[in-house]
Amino acid sequence: MSQAADALASLISHANRIVVFTGAGISTESGIPDFRSPGGVWSKMQPIYFQDFVNSRDKRREAWTRVFNKTAGWTGAEPNAGHYAVARLVERGKVSSVVTQNVDNLHQASGVPDKQVIEVHGNASYAKCLKCGKRYELEDLRHRWEADEDITCIFCTGLVKTATISFGQAMPEDEMNRAMEEAVTCDLFLVLGSSLVVYPAAELPIMAKRAGAAVAIVNREDTDHDTYADLVLHEEIGPLMTSVLERL
Repeated sequence: MSQAADALASLISHANRIVVFTGAGISTESGIPDFRSPGGVWSKMQPIYFQDFVNSRDKRREAWTRVFNKTAGWTGAEPNAGHYAVARLVERGKVSSVVTQNVDNLHQASGVPDKQVIEVHGNASYAKCLKCGKRYELEDLRHRWEADEDITCIFCTGLVKTATISFGQAMPEDEMNRAMEEAVTCDLFLVLGSSLVVYPAAELPIMAKRAGAAVAIVNREDTDHDTYADLVLHEEIGPLMTSVLERL
């Protein structure tokens, strides 16, 4: 661990504009299951595709039941040491943005300002109208779910859905554009807990590398991107990042 922390601390100390890119691996230490591994979310239930949600009241009902029963386990957890370490790097001015594939809101809960979190797969802690974009807090919708309503927007009657990006749903254009801009202007692209298999987000470290940035990957398993990374570490994120902070 000490050598790994020394190596990552050296990269961070020499960088001026870091982009942190996080995947499910940073949040498993908070008890949130990942998606694809044995015991992960999709091994326990089938995803509801976006078009099925839009076209089927039964599928919408099933989706909302998962939300309020917390079946996926994406909400209600607390940030862990990895999240807090990232927040401290943001606070110190080392990190310009946190690009995350996670939908758990834990970066914001750990103290990273909303404006510096780029959520490329959305957020499970609130809902939005698919038509006008009006935001709804989940607890404000609970009574409508309990009454077996088909939950629609009170302003435009569009369908309301959690603010996550479902399979088959278009990626958020503004967020992806911001993430790409951050990738090509950073000098260190730090991956924490992503298998880097979901595109187009997994293209971001490649873009950063091509633009001249160093790339560091901290993940439990190997990734297809390891061959061009400047540093690859197979460590638990929370303990590693805590040790890194102590060295800066």
